[in-house]
Amino acid sequence: MRTIFLSVHVASGVLALALGPVALLAARSQHRLFPSLRVAYHWTVLLVCATATVVSVLAWSRLWWLVPIAALAYSLALAGHLGSKRDWPAWVRAHGWGGSYIALVTALLVVAARGVSALLEAAAWLLPAAIGTPVIVRTHTRRPARYTWREAVLMARGRLTAVRRTCAGDC
Repeated sequence: MRTIFLSVHVASGVLALALGPVALLAARSQHRLFPSLRVAYHWTVLLVCATATVVSVLAWSRLWWLVPIAALAYSLALAGHLGSKRDWPAWVRAHGWGGSYIALVTALLVVAARGVSALLEAAAWLLPAAIGTPVIVRTHTRRPARYTWREAVLMARGRLTAVRRTCAGDC
């Protein structure tokens, strides 16, 4: 029975880790598939968290710590999902979606680093949040881009001089 839950957990975890960045890119580009990707990510995170809880209960002494991470990951995914559907402030949506992804990455890295070294395990606990939190904050506080991606690449290559784009309002 543990093998079945573990297999479903691993498969849904891989899917959630793949869907996270795809849904983020779809949201940033306002792609028409974003609502479907948002729902898929939400349900996939729920499946990952449910199976993590079952697998943890079956090996409680070794994996008890997965339960709080699973609860946090799903709570944040739910906040991001509801925030997107109900047009909550951008910071709630960003912290919900991003925080759930950070929790998934943290769990993956901690499982992979378990028993290798204490330093690697500490890094697995700390680095995802240390890297992801500033990215999340930047996502909802940054100003609109002054240049398109193509213009920025051309400027970096020296093929385009920096010319401010005009826009309505405060760019």
